[in-house]
Amino acid sequence: MLDYFQQRGQRRGTHLFYMGLHYPTYILRKLGLISEAAFRKPWAENMAWYFRGYTPQQCQAIWDWITDEYLPGHWRDDIRTVLESHLKAGEPVVLVSSGPLPLIQHIAREVGTDHAVGTQLEMRDGRYTGLSLKPICIDTYKASMAQEYLQQLGLDINYQGSHSYADSSSDLVVLEMVGSPVAVYPDEGLRKVAEGRGWRILPE
Repeated sequence: MLDYFQQRGQRRGTHLFYMGLHYPTYILRKLGLISEAAFRKPWAENMAWYFRGYTPQQCQAIWDWITDEYLPGHWRDDIRTVLESHLKAGEPVVLVSSGPLPLIQHIAREVGTDHAVGTQLEMRDGRYTGLSLKPICIDTYKASMAQEYLQQLGLDINYQGSHSYADSSSDLVVLEMVGSPVAVYPDEGLRKVAEGRGWRILPE
């Protein structure tokens, strides 16, 4: 998403402030001084800055660019095959991400599901304010927000009979909520946990 604005020379001041404020946490994470979740949360929460003053209609061009131009060169075909196998089996598939909910909903439709959970953006008078609504969809909230979403749909989910896929150690709670957790191209922290617990790791 940041590539969209950089390529167009838009939101330069926002971008400089965003990176200047958050990049030091990358160093802290590399040094092991903060957790993966603590590193990711402010990045996700403050992503809303980029949309301040935009209407949902204006943001649609951003979502379209991401799904139509950016993501096609970044899909992992092996993982898309796994996702499609669940869809073909008629199983409900929910895309859960810390990213802005409108974008996550757009990506979800692109991969063939209507179910998405993400960080909601505050709106006022039909425009985004530049703030994210709490809670941010990350760490333990990813699991609780996904469960709440499924409850609202009235779906009786057998979590022990369900699968969950994630690539980061910050997603442990999402993996632990199901009977079949799968680490997908995992970071070092998640790989260690998955190997220690005997979880499936993709690619195998």
